[in-house]
Amino acid sequence: MLTHRDYERLCHEIWHHSKLYYVDHAPVISDEAFDALYKKLEELEAAHPEWITPESPTQRVNEALTSGFPTVQHAIPMLSLANTYSKEELQAFIARMHKLVGHSNVIFSVELKMDGIAITVRYEKGVLVHGVTRGDGKSGDDVTSNLRTVKSLPLKLIGDAIPDLLEVRGEVFMPHQGFDALNKQKEAAGDELWANPRNAAAGSLKLLDPREAAKRPLEVVFYGIAEMHPHPLATQHACHHYLAELGLPTLPIVAQCASFDEIWAFASRVHEARRTLPFDIDGVVVKVDSIRDQKRLGYTGKDYRWAVAYKFAAEQAVTRVREITVQVGRTGVLTPVAELEPIFLAGSTISRATLHNAEEVARKDIRVGDTVVIEKGGDVIPKVVSVNLDKRPEHTHPWRMPQECPCCGTPIERDPDEVAIRCPNRDCPEQIHRRIAFFASKDAMDIDTLGTKVVAQLIKHGFVKNPSDLYRLTEQQIGQLPGFKEKAIANLLTSIDRSRQVELSRFILALGIRHIGVGTAELLANKAGDMETLAKMSKEELMRIEGIGEIVADAVIAYFRDPDQQAEVQRLLEVGVAPKSVAVVVYDGHPFQDKNFVLTGTLEHYTRNDAAKLIKERGGKVVGSVSKKTDYLLAGSDPGSKLDKAKELGITILDEESFRKFLDN
Repeated sequence: MLTHRDYERLCHEIWHHSKLYYVDHAPVISDEAFDALYKKLEELEAAHPEWITPESPTQRVNEALTSGFPTVQHAIPMLSLANTYSKEELQAFIARMHKLVGHSNVIFSVELKMDGIAITVRYEKGVLVHGVTRGDGKSGDDVTSNLRTVKSLPLKLIGDAIPDLLEVRGEVFMPHQGFDALNKQKEAAGDELWANPRNAAAGSLKLLDPREAAKRPLEVVFYGIAEMHPHPLATQHACHHYLAELGLPTLPIVAQCASFDEIWAFASRVHEARRTLPFDIDGVVVKVDSIRDQKRLGYTGKDYRWAVAYKFAAEQAVTRVREITVQVGRTGVLTPVAELEPIFLAGSTISRATLHNAEEVARKDIRVGDTVVIEKGGDVIPKVVSVNLDKRPEHTHPWRMPQECPCCGTPIERDPDEVAIRCPNRDCPEQIHRRIAFFASKDAMDIDTLGTKVVAQLIKHGFVKNPSDLYRLTEQQIGQLPGFKEKAIANLLTSIDRSRQVELSRFILALGIRHIGVGTAELLANKAGDMETLAKMSKEELMRIEGIGEIVADAVIAYFRDPDQQAEVQRLLEVGVAPKSVAVVVYDGHPFQDKNFVLTGTLEHYTRNDAAKLIKERGGKVVGSVSKKTDYLLAGSDPGSKLDKAKELGITILDEESFRKFLDN
């Protein structure tokens, strides 16, 4: 039976993979695997609604904002699409639409599912006003200056039927030809190559200098209308033709289908042709064609009811395992990796695949010399799916995790509560390397020009062993590194010095405390306010923080009780690292104190996170579902079933105006 601790672990796992996909643009599992985790979480929350918090992955659209860009609130929320992976699931969606619409003569618009970055672009009187990323679905990053450099995006609409206001939804992407040319330039310059076109498009769109963005071969395509005045169109299919008449780039392959058989035939044709297209797609999108029916069907809170994405299965290839090596992580976790005979798959040459852990290797019985099926969906790191036992060479042996760390020779240890096997030696050179690289990374201390190769050289020369040693580096030491001349030395020292002034949440993250990610570090920083308070917090105090469970609390306590960790934090403070304290405002005696809130619907003046924060500051608690213990329901537009249940139970219902008045009490 799954416990609350299992629930917390699942939430952490999903947020981790969400960050890898939406923020780092470097996912390590397939979309199908992610959706399976998400479905498991939904089922768990349905069984235990009391566990749900506003921080649950099910309570928001999983795409984070990027620092450095102004934030713009979407006039119309940018919701996601539900995913299907089988013929049966797609058939079930069609049957559901027939039932919801009320007849079986529903016409569907079927389109390509672009593998790019979702955006919304607004025109007023035919002139481009702004372009915004999806962000968290409520607001996104204003990337107008970068979008203006995309040659296929018109700055002014054309035609005789230009609306007074038009907001269109689409996708920024990088065609294969441009992607290949960009990687050749990076290779010539000795820079790290992009893994795939989607990563390259995401990185290019988020460049802070539009002049640099203009050098990237980005394109854009539009497939939907979020808002238009006047709005004379009756169908989704008509939108494509109308947008094209205005001079906007549209999807090259669309169709109207009157039955499931027609939809399936379209999807099959697209699947066959996908590798001949000049850009990446990962499936097809099926939408109820009637805009009137779309508006009537509405959305569930995060997905449109009238649309679904049918995603193609991950691509597979057959190759051979040359060797199984072991990689040492920054916390000492040993991860087996399959070294493969190189093979081209889904746009790139694959020579390595993670095997995750020793139990996974044993479960699939993967051995050196085996012929294996590997899988890679779009921009996902490949994995070994299965072994062809018929082709297994004679005299092979099951693989076993080494009993000593392959880097430092220390006997390994296994925590009985975890699958992970670790090297317990914190002085292990590989752990030191990865800890310092993580400390300097963008989400943590953000030390420019201090990449993994530079860190490796600093360790090799004996200049750095702990993060605090970075702040004692001299010009003479850095000058001994390969490729470092006067300007490069000055740039690195300036970047290190600049990082001394750092937000508290970034500093907490940089310390590398186990189970602490970006979001958890922010929760700890907001509650503690400063490092001294955080270091002294008890387990009970930590677990009272909304979103912090027993696993995280134990990890924080263990970190600050470790004399070596205490000494390193002190050294960092002594060399001038000054985490900026967070001012925590709590309103004692407020009417919200000790009251349970449920939020539902779309709020006009607040995001859900903002409203939840205001409630918590005043001593209230936000929960995910309505029950007899609920004191208030804060209801926006389109509130759904939670409003009905609150009325049945006689719970006090607040609209935004009432909520604002309460805030000032």
